[in-house]
Amino acid sequence: MISPLWQFPTIDDSLVDAMQSATQMDRIFCALLVQRGITTPEAARLFFRPSWEQLYDPFDMKDMERAVQRLDLAVKNNERILLYGDYDVDGTTSVALMYRFLSRFHSQLDYYLPDRDKEGYGVSMAGVEYAREQGCTLVIAMDCGIKAHEAVALAKSYSIDFIVCDHHVPEGGLPDAVANLDPKRPDCPYPYKELSGCGISFKLAQAFASFHDVPVQELSDLLDLVAVSIACDIVPMTGENRVLAHLGLKRLHQAPSIGLWALIQKTGRPTPVNVNDLVFAVGPMINAAGRLGDARDAVRLMLSSDRNSALNYASQLLRRNKQRREVDHQTANEAINIVHAQPGHEFNKSIVLYNAAWHKGIIGIAASRMAERFHRPAVILTESNGRAVGSARSVPGFDLYAALQLCEDLFYSYGGHAHAAGMQMPVENVDAFVQRFEQVVQEQISQGAEQPVLELCGLLPLENITPDFWKTLKRFEPFGPHNRNPIFYATDVVDTGQSRLLDNNHVRFSIKSAHGQTVFGGIGFDMGQKFEELKGQPFDIAFNIREEFWRGERHISLQIKDLRAKV
Repeated sequence: MISPLWQFPTIDDSLVDAMQSATQMDRIFCALLVQRGITTPEAARLFFRPSWEQLYDPFDMKDMERAVQRLDLAVKNNERILLYGDYDVDGTTSVALMYRFLSRFHSQLDYYLPDRDKEGYGVSMAGVEYAREQGCTLVIAMDCGIKAHEAVALAKSYSIDFIVCDHHVPEGGLPDAVANLDPKRPDCPYPYKELSGCGISFKLAQAFASFHDVPVQELSDLLDLVAVSIACDIVPMTGENRVLAHLGLKRLHQAPSIGLWALIQKTGRPTPVNVNDLVFAVGPMINAAGRLGDARDAVRLMLSSDRNSALNYASQLLRRNKQRREVDHQTANEAINIVHAQPGHEFNKSIVLYNAAWHKGIIGIAASRMAERFHRPAVILTESNGRAVGSARSVPGFDLYAALQLCEDLFYSYGGHAHAAGMQMPVENVDAFVQRFEQVVQEQISQGAEQPVLELCGLLPLENITPDFWKTLKRFEPFGPHNRNPIFYATDVVDTGQSRLLDNNHVRFSIKSAHGQTVFGGIGFDMGQKFEELKGQPFDIAFNIREEFWRGERHISLQIKDLRAKV
């Protein structure tokens, strides 16, 4: 693992002073607010008190009125509606949300999720044929569809209309749908651009409810699904996303849907769950349905109406996720060994690996592991239906999508964004792609992007971490991109002698300030070698604060992100 660069915060002290004077909060919390662009007491009030009133009018979204009118016509005419979603967490929660919502008004509903291996991402021709065979006259595509020009055109030739609810950037104009709901289309005035796919589906439900004079609060039972999608799709935890996630997590705690309740039970996580629980426990179980089987199993779970069937579905996903982890670790270990066996690999700026035997459902996870371990843009490829298909992951500061654009003549297709992407190409083009991609990365990656960076939020002596401090820090939740769990740093820390090395080079810490008495426990992943070098002397740590649940009690703990010799 490459040691990260500690990046200390630069902040306008006058803004912090003004916030402290106005709010009477501890200075470190005022600094956290300013770092998030919150510089007035009113902005702080809205930040700390997310509410229904902070949601935007869904009719501000381009084409929303057209979408509602077409959906209302379908309901009135008793048309058969197909709910089409991607096979990941965002897509499956979207389908479950829309099914749960529309079933209050309409019984002629069906849903379709493409086969990851046979159809791939997005609206497939097979999906359109299914809609025709089932007599559907309206398709609502969620978390996909904004690039489905050919599929939407085929549907139109069958007199099947499309409503698209997507959050990806359009390419080549817009498909010929009745309505294209996407805040990222250039002509959309919607004030918040970063909704998840399920979030946009919720806005359609909100608009339809408003059209029928149903108060938005009556949609509260949908918000647990929205919170899961926001957490697991790693969209910015700002603005409307943060409001929806806050309300959805509250719903998960107080009255979760039966399906999500069953998933949480099977994770073994204590309640109330937080974003980390959704990302690292609940989300992988939902994703496992589409990675190693049928994504419809996840939707069936989320639509369960009794606890026994929900627990049975959740058990199936738990087993499938365990299988996924085994395949995932095997693939990652194989990939790591291949990299180490390559002569001069330490001089490469990228990683591109191809193995026809690797499972298509886990290559995205493998790419993430490789990018994280070696801190290089990584592409993992396998073979599917005679083509090389791949998933790519980037490192902060490097635009992956822009790099792939310079390789597009080698692809059948590709798509994604700066941080993650996918592609398909002829198998015979793989070697050329390996060379081209490495050349592009060599030319374009900045020196700053070649080393991981820890963005620190401020100095926090361990003795300042009290229950009251933790209570205030929790008000900054839910955490996520652009509202990260703050990474603090402490200096002059010592081992109590009770820290111990765990498997896989992890460390269970027992530490305190050199001149203090309060002992803190914590976990540090892949910290074993560093700890062995430093444990007999004072050192500095970078850390998150978290809560652990042990023997029925909660206590404050630290997650050590890095440690280094005392400066």
